[in-house]
Amino acid sequence: MSPIALTPPVEENRTSDLTLSGIEHSLQKTAPSVLKSQSNSSTLSDTLTNGVTNGTKFSNGVATPLAELDASLLNVTLTTSPRPVPEIGSAEIASQKICTDHMIQAQWTVQQGWSAPSLQPYGPLSLMPTASCLHYATECFEGMKLYRGFDGKLRLFRPELNCNRMLVSTNRIALPGFPPQELLKLIVKLCATDGAKWLPKSRPGAFLYIRPTMIASDPALGVQRPKEALLFVILTCFPPMDGSPSGLRLLASKDDMVRAWPGGFGYAKVGANYGPSLVAQGEARAMGYDQILWLFGENCNVTEAGASNFFVVWRTREGALQLVTAPLSERIILDGITRRSVLELARTRLEMGWEELEKVEIVERKFSMMEIEEAVQEERLIEAFAAGTAFFIAPVGHIHFRGMDLAVPMKEGEGGAYTRVIKSWLKGIMWGNEEHEWGYVIDEDMFGREVAYELSWVSGFGCGVGIVILIYGKLFGQVSGSKAFGVGIWAWGLKNLFSFSGFASQLLINANFTELSSSFYESILPPIYLPFVCLLVNATLFGTAIEIDL
Repeated sequence: MSPIALTPPVEENRTSDLTLSGIEHSLQKTAPSVLKSQSNSSTLSDTLTNGVTNGTKFSNGVATPLAELDASLLNVTLTTSPRPVPEIGSAEIASQKICTDHMIQAQWTVQQGWSAPSLQPYGPLSLMPTASCLHYATECFEGMKLYRGFDGKLRLFRPELNCNRMLVSTNRIALPGFPPQELLKLIVKLCATDGAKWLPKSRPGAFLYIRPTMIASDPALGVQRPKEALLFVILTCFPPMDGSPSGLRLLASKDDMVRAWPGGFGYAKVGANYGPSLVAQGEARAMGYDQILWLFGENCNVTEAGASNFFVVWRTREGALQLVTAPLSERIILDGITRRSVLELARTRLEMGWEELEKVEIVERKFSMMEIEEAVQEERLIEAFAAGTAFFIAPVGHIHFRGMDLAVPMKEGEGGAYTRVIKSWLKGIMWGNEEHEWGYVIDEDMFGREVAYELSWVSGFGCGVGIVILIYGKLFGQVSGSKAFGVGIWAWGLKNLFSFSGFASQLLINANFTELSSSFYESILPPIYLPFVCLLVNATLFGTAIEIDL
């Protein structure tokens, strides 16, 4: 029997009420500050929740706080083994395996809630073989990018939407909730820490892929709500994926394939949406196609192209020009950040026409492969493209459907006019050629100022301790007559100064500050000089003391 025939029946109201009730119950315990937000719906919000209330747990009948995720508690441990940055276009970047020096981690338990998050050296995770995520697909993730702009600045693109969408995903698969604003703060901290080294200003137009992830780490078998979870964020080197000269080649899914269904979880960014699709994707690539164009139902309604949203520009039989994409109403496709941005830009800039481009009507509705086939045959199909974080805006040049090869119009391998102008608008915002509220600028000097503060404290403390010990050592040596003991304490103080100076140097080596701004150097250089100057002064004092034979 075809898997489509096995699709769960559409009982949206009853199923939705049950799911939303479970989500609300979970948020009451794990992240009550977000209960009044829109984050538990399928519609994303640009506004982040930033509540201050805590959940509660009960011990012996007494309510005690259940900690929410709190970025202000972040513990920072810098790596002592900095990783080399691969060259642009290298095999290392193409492998999608190379990550930056650091990562974010935060643990959650049903007993305590969220622990203090940490920024720590990148490295492997420790999981028991019985961990829930390894057996029951209790994991979700986000996909974002950190851009080095042509204006020299580091940017995120609408990161509030990603953080809100991750809460939607965690809610759907029984993982703990969190205030999205706190997740964003952690992501920004990681980007500020590693961005300058891994996206130097000498590489404008480059980017890093950001992967926030949450997994159920509960080491217990059994189909049940996880009692432990791990949140982590990594930055990965990633190659551009939007530059196919002939456009994407898509293979329409067969009747025995289905990616998502109403009442399921196609709207959530969970691993279970992707793993089952890899067999079909692998077969498609073996046949020379780039991705599967996922269809749904007997009418072959178009949903997504691989893991990206799909758009067509066509002319209706009545002569109207339309930009069309599938709706979110059935909750079987992802509310993509790029998708949303395409629609919003198109509505504000294209509906009335743009320069030489004809005005276009923006439509979100169900449409089938039969409609695309008819548009091709009647020469009404203008262009098509896929939109997502990884593929960005990728023009489509070919679709294979039920034995037919449908050619999608292309212009000089760059896609159609609407594809190109939408892509140029988005690139302008992402890489700083256009000032826009969607561009979230990372304060690179933030990390520099924090390190300067730490170095000032470390240097001052080290020098103070060393000088005090030296003075008391000399006095003790004079009073007791034991010059050897006094000199020994003095030498111990000098050793402390050397240690603190070495620590300061290691911080600089790890952070690789060669690309930071002049304002950063002005703020950090004085505290760096301090321990070394004190070393010189104390070495001179030590030599003088020996000279006068105290």
